[in-house]
Amino acid sequence: MTEEQDNSIIKAHLTPLPDKVGVDGLEDKWRGEWDEDGVYKFQGTRDRKAVYSIDTPPPTVSGHLHVGHVFSYTHTDVIARFKRMQGYDVFYPMGWDDNGLPTERRVQNYYGVRVDTSLKYDPDFKPPFEGTDGKKIDAKDQVPVSRKNFIELCEKLTAQDEKQFEALWRSLGLSIDWSQTYHTIGEHPQRVAQKAFLRNLARGEAYQQDAPGLWDVTFQTAVAQAELESREYPGFYHKVAFRFEDGTPIYIETTRPELLAACTSLIANPNDERYKQYFGQSVYSPLFKVKVPILAHPAAEMDKGAGIAMCCTFGDVTDVEWWRDLKLPTRPIIQRNGRIVMDTPDWITDPAGREMFAATAGKTTFSARKIIVDALREAGDLDGEPTPTKRMTNFYEKGDKPLEIVTSRQWYLKNGGTDAKLNAELIERGKELNFHPDFMRVRYENWVHGLNGDWLISRQRFFGVPFPLWYPVKASGEPDYDHPITPSEDRLPIDPTNDVPEGYDESQRDVPGGFTAEPDIMDTWATSSLTPQIVTRWEEPDEASKALFKATFPMDLRPQGQDIIRTWLFSTVDRAHLENKCLPWAHATLSGWILDPDHKKMSKSKGNVVVPNKPIEQFGADAVRYWAAAARLGLDATYDEGQMKIGRRLAIKLLNASKFALAIGREDENHHVGETADAVWNPADVTEPLDRAVMAKLALVIRQATDALNAYEHSKALEVIESFFWQFCDDYIELVKNRAYGTADAHGKVPSDAAVKSARTTLGLGLDAFARLLAPYLPFATEEVWSWMHTGEGSVHRAAWPKADIYAAAATGASPETLAWAGKAVEQLRKIKSEAKVSMKTPILSVTLAAVKDGIDAIKSALDDVAQAGRVIGKFDLAEKHAEEAAAEGEGDDTVVIDASELGEPPAKKAKK
Repeated sequence: MTEEQDNSIIKAHLTPLPDKVGVDGLEDKWRGEWDEDGVYKFQGTRDRKAVYSIDTPPPTVSGHLHVGHVFSYTHTDVIARFKRMQGYDVFYPMGWDDNGLPTERRVQNYYGVRVDTSLKYDPDFKPPFEGTDGKKIDAKDQVPVSRKNFIELCEKLTAQDEKQFEALWRSLGLSIDWSQTYHTIGEHPQRVAQKAFLRNLARGEAYQQDAPGLWDVTFQTAVAQAELESREYPGFYHKVAFRFEDGTPIYIETTRPELLAACTSLIANPNDERYKQYFGQSVYSPLFKVKVPILAHPAAEMDKGAGIAMCCTFGDVTDVEWWRDLKLPTRPIIQRNGRIVMDTPDWITDPAGREMFAATAGKTTFSARKIIVDALREAGDLDGEPTPTKRMTNFYEKGDKPLEIVTSRQWYLKNGGTDAKLNAELIERGKELNFHPDFMRVRYENWVHGLNGDWLISRQRFFGVPFPLWYPVKASGEPDYDHPITPSEDRLPIDPTNDVPEGYDESQRDVPGGFTAEPDIMDTWATSSLTPQIVTRWEEPDEASKALFKATFPMDLRPQGQDIIRTWLFSTVDRAHLENKCLPWAHATLSGWILDPDHKKMSKSKGNVVVPNKPIEQFGADAVRYWAAAARLGLDATYDEGQMKIGRRLAIKLLNASKFALAIGREDENHHVGETADAVWNPADVTEPLDRAVMAKLALVIRQATDALNAYEHSKALEVIESFFWQFCDDYIELVKNRAYGTADAHGKVPSDAAVKSARTTLGLGLDAFARLLAPYLPFATEEVWSWMHTGEGSVHRAAWPKADIYAAAATGASPETLAWAGKAVEQLRKIKSEAKVSMKTPILSVTLAAVKDGIDAIKSALDDVAQAGRVIGKFDLAEKHAEEAAAEGEGDDTVVIDASELGEPPAKKAKK
């Protein structure tokens, strides 16, 4: 016997079979076993070729997960389980994205607190609330606390949330290595983020700048381009007169008349014939009487409004473009809180204009707008009444008010927005990356091509990774931002608000000649963009970390949602390109969204979110995983409990079919089904034509499923496996069970020992293969049936993925279609009885079935099994029908039809006791 032949023999150790089987309770039974046995633990392999590493998305810890998370994480888990069965040492960590605005907002509402940086730390502080049932607490009712107290509350609440998240992931059966868990706010991630930033700074890739930027007045923080969300917002067009020296009006149309005091110029397209004559001239702004020039710029839209617009600093991103290109003065009047500045600007010199501005000082933009419009109407500078309109306006993706543009000092990281060379390099990185599905690649490329500025990475918040920087304080008391003080890498992580730079002491904090801390923190994406470096222990000095990094980086897979290509995927590519000069991973899988039954995207704001605990408790984890895995990557899927019910039936069918087949033959070998037994399933023992056909089909299915999973097409693989599994159960088991039992046919003929062994071997080989093929999808049910077949031999999730060649070797000369033809034949035999409304046990005295030649040959090769399954006890004829004839009669060339039949007497019903 060759080594290959020996490896193809499956030696089963059969455990006592349960009296009843079901999916309920399997999750609790097997989770503990997996943990105890370390089934999913990374083994620490140092050979990079033998490791498969996954950059798992760290979910934002800010409340509850919904079924959309279950959906996408199941896709990843299917691949992780498949790769593990292929023999890879799978590195599959889990992270928690603790920091960021969602966490801060949740803490504010949960505990009823807000940060006051002037307060000192109170070690005995107790929050006024411990959960507010989701009710939002107004800022005026929130208790002020120190920054350190607030951070402690963030850490406390996220730790509670993470326990709930982990419990859910475990109930779903994710094959995570929980010993590799990390937090984006932990000591190690902070060290990685700060180290990467310091190196970016040293290479000139990170820089600070006073510049106009998008600002959220609710969250009081700057917002990056990648976090924008364009939404329709109602407003009014106001036709407003600017006037030449002689009082002649020139009209502009604006939705933001409250910004008239910030106007620097009027802008028209250089090709607009209506305004060419005015370029270079000046006009006066209404109400404020500020002299402004009329200028030309190609970005002015001739067909929008009046075709000429006022440029204010700043009303929108176009104003910023004009301001930069035309070197216009800066006249800001909007504060960070969204209100008009208190002091009247010095560029307004007209007494009436200064009085007008004072009337709006400190007002919200909404209130100021009303005051300005009323004044324009009274002055005769408003032509007609405002007309309603809806315009697309920039919002922070988590905010509910339009963004303002505010000038402030911020930190930026180069991402190709201002550097054509870097932009081209990042486009090339995108071409190197394997996108699944590939059509998602264009979203990456469109985003990189459309960048118009570098990545703003600083945030004016509290719970996050601090910038590891201080600044010298000048004699005047002002910080010297041009000469930041940086720590050595071996001191990281540091918090500059608590730690002191080398060469200084705490007494020199915030005093002339001393130092001051950088108060801002890094954007949460600035840490999350480094998850590959965090989980692989990049640049850690110990030998274990160095070995891990070498064995796992660059990583193999980044799974994520399609909606964060521009944020997480792109930013991670940017960081790895700048720091590691390579892609962070080879493959990216992009999941679609989950839609509610009305085909609307699920979101907390719409109130249509389904909490995942409910379907898991109702249908079981395997059923929920089946629904998720049945959806293709990149496409949206509907929340469908009907699909979950199908998945539950599939899991139950696997249990029942396995129990039925494993019980066959154990009693006649002096083994009761309640006792252990051994079995040997050798492909060489598969001798009967129908059994060989099953092996041929199984080999084909394994090849197709393997190819699909290697191509990250998990849904295609599931479809192939599931389809044949049902055919195996509905057709093959029904066809072969009499032979497997060794039951004599109607004529008293007993099948040979070889024929019986062939059937039992095929059943064993088939169910053993299905347990492994379905293991990535139904981990609990497959582990259960595997334990019946291979008790004491380890988990199915550490078993080898089936190899098609083993089964193909047992199928020499057999067609995979034979089983389908035999199944159609039995279906027609049962149809005779169904139409006659008699019992399926009724014997058929004679029958003639007709089919095309391929069908006749296939049925003939399995005729004994077909006759037994259909209870044909008399004449059984087969008639060949030509394909043309079948087509003429409206039948497909794969159809089996009844030409003639005769039924015997139905079996007598047993008398009721």
